[in-house]
Amino acid sequence: MTANKVTVGLVYGGKSGEHDISLQTGFAVMNAFDYEKYAIVPFYITLRGEWRMGEALTAPMGSVDEMKLEQASGGTAEAAGAMFAALSGKDSGIDVMFPLLHGTFGEDGTVQGLFEMAGLPYVGAGVLSSSAGMDKDVMKKLFAAAGLEQGEYIAFGVHDWKVNQSELVQQAESKLGYPCFVKPANLGSSVGISKAADQAALIEAVEFALRYDRKVLVESFIDGRELEIGVLGNDEPEASIPGEIVSSGDYYDYNAKYIDGKSEMMIPAPVDADLAESLRTLAIQAFKAVEGSGLCRADFFVRRSDNKILINEVNTMPGFTPFSMYPLLWRETGVSYQELLDRLIELALERHEARTQLQYGR
Repeated sequence: MTANKVTVGLVYGGKSGEHDISLQTGFAVMNAFDYEKYAIVPFYITLRGEWRMGEALTAPMGSVDEMKLEQASGGTAEAAGAMFAALSGKDSGIDVMFPLLHGTFGEDGTVQGLFEMAGLPYVGAGVLSSSAGMDKDVMKKLFAAAGLEQGEYIAFGVHDWKVNQSELVQQAESKLGYPCFVKPANLGSSVGISKAADQAALIEAVEFALRYDRKVLVESFIDGRELEIGVLGNDEPEASIPGEIVSSGDYYDYNAKYIDGKSEMMIPAPVDADLAESLRTLAIQAFKAVEGSGLCRADFFVRRSDNKILINEVNTMPGFTPFSMYPLLWRETGVSYQELLDRLIELALERHEARTQLQYGR
């Protein structure tokens, strides 16, 4: 605690293909905090995985480039020392960590495990939920166990592909047909995703996806609307109103999300009250299926032929700029961007307090 303010360790960047997106998110969040209530300690992780720690801020930085902390005196050792200070009886001054890391080494449970070991409260999903939410194959298995309906898919690793390529291609063709979608199992922001219309394209798409991960998913094509729900809470999560993505491309890929600027977010989504309520109920079920905490965005397909709802995935650290779907969903539900940040900090502290009451050993 710094001068009656809550000190937040803001972690961004990361050893991930979504590094630049994380920087944009970190910059937006840093500029949105109420500096009368919070002091912000920036932690930047480079693409090589090195940490840089800045001094506590009482005002936001002026540019994304400043976020890289080129002149920071604190490196990886100092950052680790600050985070683990409490275990040696020292006061690091950090009250709660706020990871704004997308993708591997940040959204997959790794940095959450670091915070757990350091005994620090942190915003968002725990180790298990983060890991399950990153691995789309594991996530889908949890959805199935929870009785959530979803599209058909197959998953396999790089070794299986090398030794059983023909069999896997046949399995995809017989179970899923064309067109189908191929994606890395452990990546976000639609990186590495391809749409395959025939066997040659399928093989090329798998090879492309394996550049990003050692496990690949091939999913059936679903002719449906793409609707998303924000979930907020711990033991008693709440769901936002639904939003709809209308992609500028053939599907909602990286280019449609971040580059061409032509995709449309419709908030609230033009759906009837019954469908909206069903989506909200299923979003909370999906959140609980992966043992979520803090926040997530649940993504659904609503099949055009019969209006059937199919869960696609959950994102345990969704895009968080003021123009991202998750904050916009909550803004239209009645929770402002600043209020959302306050609530996430409260949820992190609440969850940590509950965990400190657990007994370890006899």
